[in-house]
Amino acid sequence: MSSLQSAYQGRRVLVTGHTGFKGAWLTQWLLDMGAEVAGYALDPQPHETLFDQLDLSGHLAMDRRADLSDRTALNQVVADFTPEIILHLAAQPLVRISYEIPVETFTTNILGTAHLLDAVRLAGKPCAVVCVTTDKCYENREWLHAYREEDPMGGHDPYSASKGAAELVISSYRNSFLPPGGAIRIASARAGNVIGGGDWAKDRIVPDCIRAIRGGTPIPVRNKIATRPWQHVLEPLSGYLWLGAQLVSSAEAHFQNAFNFGPELSSNRTVAQLVAQLISHTGGEWIDASDPMALHEASKLNLAIDKTFHLLNWQPVWDFAQTLEYTAAWYLGENSGQSAAGLTRSQIIAYQKAAAQKSLPWALSADH
Repeated sequence: MSSLQSAYQGRRVLVTGHTGFKGAWLTQWLLDMGAEVAGYALDPQPHETLFDQLDLSGHLAMDRRADLSDRTALNQVVADFTPEIILHLAAQPLVRISYEIPVETFTTNILGTAHLLDAVRLAGKPCAVVCVTTDKCYENREWLHAYREEDPMGGHDPYSASKGAAELVISSYRNSFLPPGGAIRIASARAGNVIGGGDWAKDRIVPDCIRAIRGGTPIPVRNKIATRPWQHVLEPLSGYLWLGAQLVSSAEAHFQNAFNFGPELSSNRTVAQLVAQLISHTGGEWIDASDPMALHEASKLNLAIDKTFHLLNWQPVWDFAQTLEYTAAWYLGENSGQSAAGLTRSQIIAYQKAAAQKSLPWALSADH
């Protein structure tokens, strides 16, 4: 049994946003490790099919469909389920959509985080909470410097600003109500740009590629020179899980903080490089669809993961080529009729084996 499995087997874990792309992968992994999982989220959008493809609902201890603004529902789930660990992923996660619904984005990402933390505060039971924000929470100065956890929060677009503000909410709750050393322990996790099989979000590059390829049309690339820290979805999920395990087992203050989960610097690639690597597996072609009048999106962004490496002993497992290989393999397999659940599970197993070969502590046996 791996250290991670021993940390989660039999534990009560609440996942907010469990019906989304990352949430569905995370829920599958938790169930495979023997955790007792409750979910709190909205119904997935019609085009977001992964949660149903994995047939997760029937395996959950609780599957509550409600908004983060519904404080009564949220308080009740936390009080009734009494989670030992909460992994808070629920959010409005898209930059371009945040321009269309800024108030809803601010409400969900800022007040929703406050509502969750207040539910935990009111319940007053021992609990480890990992709040997932984003690499875009930093004040982006469009420089080559990798952002560190102590860099200032900011955000040009509503999405990025909402996540920077959510980090301030998390810090405020920790300082005001839930100080380090207590039974309720809070950390935040800032991940890079996540890709992987089963993502069908609109206005996200890999799903856009797959839709175009399956439709037999060229892939429209909006911002070919934008550089991002690309990582497979399992990379940050392993980080969230390992951080949660440390919080629940240790009262040390240095775990109750913010952590970056990003790829190696070699995975900071342009969108054009990402698309080229993907279609080397899937076939297809792309066209430059850049628009000088387009809404602002950051062109440069990468994360420093020194703190995460030294304090959590976490590091990425798959490089850029492997990340795209596994992502393409999932979509190609699913399109050929393979089971989405089988593909997802087999990739979780492959990822854990690769992590064990690198001697990462979360993937090694608990008595290693």
